[in-house]
Order: sequence, then structure tokens, then C-alpha cells
Amino acid sequence: MFNHMSNHSKSPLLLSIMISAALAMSACSSPSSENTDDTAAAENATDTTTDAATPAADDKLDTKFVTIATGGASGPYNIIGTSLSEIYVKTFGVNSKTQTTGASVENVNLLTQGKVDMVLALSDVVTDAVKGENNFDQPISNIQQIAVLYPNVVQIVTSKKSGIKNIEDLRGKRIAVGDQGSGTEVNARTLLEGFGITYDDVTVDYLGFAEAADGMKAGKIEAAFFSSGLPNSSLMELEQGLDLQLVTINQDKLNEIIATKPYFKTFEIPAGTYGNETAIPTAAIMNALMVRSDLSENDGYKLTKALFENLDGLKTAHQAANDISLETANDGMVAPIHLGAKKYYDEQAAK
Repeated sequence: MFNHMSNHSKSPLLLSIMISAALAMSACSSPSSENTDDTAAAENATDTTTDAATPAADDKLDTKFVTIATGGASGPYNIIGTSLSEIYVKTFGVNSKTQTTGASVENVNLLTQGKVDMVLALSDVVTDAVKGENNFDQPISNIQQIAVLYPNVVQIVTSKKSGIKNIEDLRGKRIAVGDQGSGTEVNARTLLEGFGITYDDVTVDYLGFAEAADGMKAGKIEAAFFSSGLPNSSLMELEQGLDLQLVTINQDKLNEIIATKPYFKTFEIPAGTYGNETAIPTAAIMNALMVRSDLSENDGYKLTKALFENLDGLKTAHQAANDISLETANDGMVAPIHLGAKKYYDEQAAK
């Protein structure tokens, strides 16, 4: 009797607790649902890259991941790579992200080891990888090229009082060639050798951009190599405190070098870039977009297509992307072209 009355007296209390809990759950879930809807609406309203928030079956990739190795967090590689990964997410619904790295050499090694799916790298480094030279002990055969991107410009600087005007004038001088093993150092050494100058003919300092600029200001070095997009921030600062002179590279001789080093291009630094009154003939090394050779032809085609159909978004992300062009994207490739990319370029050429 006691037990029956005790259970009966608990029922209203239990019912009250259950009702209160249900109301609380309803109150908590409602705003969350509204926020989710608002977020989705906002994303759809600002998405100017693609309408494919939920890709159709034929828009999906065979792979579920596209990890892109780039470079330093604030550099063009990372900014352009991040924009490209966002395009791939929106277009294909794939899990795409970027990975900040030490850039070209590290990127190629990561790609070779299967730790990433796509990389940006300098063409001279890719050439070394394919041949098994310099930073690579043996030829790498499991990487292929999707596109030729934009140029890194060789900027050789000195002071006007130095008397150095052409790259040949560097013989016997003390020069900074970039950090040891860097992309700048690799192409500095190659260009000097192309003009008949070895490291035995100069005094070499292995200095990065900031250190080289400081050395120029202090008069400790007579010239320095900078390889980057235009303009280089260290050179812009150096220009403020030094009577800066850009060094000319003879284009006829450079064309002879290009015959065996096709990753180089003739290039001119535009007048006014660093206070220079006229354009300065120099060299540029194209950046390459690389993938592993085991990427399916279908995926290679779609990733290439999405890149060029969304170039405006990349150009908005960084001005260096202004030099990415479908017309030159497969001109001067330094690694075997991926079959999917080739299919896309062949289709475009036939139009």
C-alpha cells in the first residue's frame, strides 16, 4: 500500500520534469537551426565562384582528398593554393586543404612520398627532380605536371656606383646568391654558369632576401640575386636607402641557355618597378602545378578544367595569378604532362 501510493505521487513530478526537459531541448535546437540556415544562405549569397554547392554525380572526383602543398603562410604559393583548394571544395565537394611548407624542394618530396596530392614548385626544381640532380639523389618518376603557372623573376641588383651593368660584370665580385639550396641559389648558379662564370670566379655569400638587402646597404656585398614575383618587398625597402641598379641579362645568350634549360624564360622587369627608367631584360623561371602520376585521368581533367574556369578568383586572391594563362599553360612543361590535363588542353585547342 505504501509503495503504490509512493509511485503514484511521483508520477506528476516525473511528468513535469519530462515536459520541462522537452521544452528546454526545443528552445536550444531552434536557434541552432536558424543559424545553420542563415549561414548557408550567406554562403550561397557570396559564392561567386560556382553554383555547385552540392555537386552532381558527374561533377565529383574519384578521390576524396586534394591536399595542396604550397609555401610560407604569407607567400603567393599559399595564397593562390588556398584559393584553388576553395574552388575544388565548392566545385566537387571534395575535402581539399593546403599545407604550408618550405616550398619547392620540400613540396616535390612530399608529393613523391604520397603525403600530398598537388604541389606548387619552381620549374628548375622540378627539372632537377625528374633528372635526379642537385637536391635529388635519383630521378623521380611518379610526378606529372598539370600546368605552367606564373613566373618567378630573376632580379639581380647592385648599386649604381659599383659599375656593374650586365651579368658578365659579376666576375670577381662578392655577391649574394640566396640561401644555400634555395630556388634563388639554384637558378643563380645555373645562370652564372651559362655565362661562363663559376662560383670559383666570384665570392659567394649564401643570404636570403632580407640578409642580402642588409648586406647591400652595409656595403658588404656588391650585388645580389633575388628570385620572386614582382615587386619584391625587400627590394622595395632597399630602393629607399640605396641608389639601386638592376643588372641586365643578355637575351640572346639567355636563349642559348633556354635551349638546354627550358624552365627559363626571357623576361623584362617593367620600367618604374624599382625606380628604373627603362625596362630591364632578365630571366624568369616558371612555377609549375604538379600532381602524382597515379591521379586518375578523370580527376586530372576536372582539376585542370576547374583551375582555368575560375581564374578570376585566383587573380583576386593574388596579383601573381594575373600571369596564369590557358594559352601558355602547357608551354614549356618540365615534367611529363598528366593525361587528364592533356585531354583538357587538346579540347580547348580544338575549339
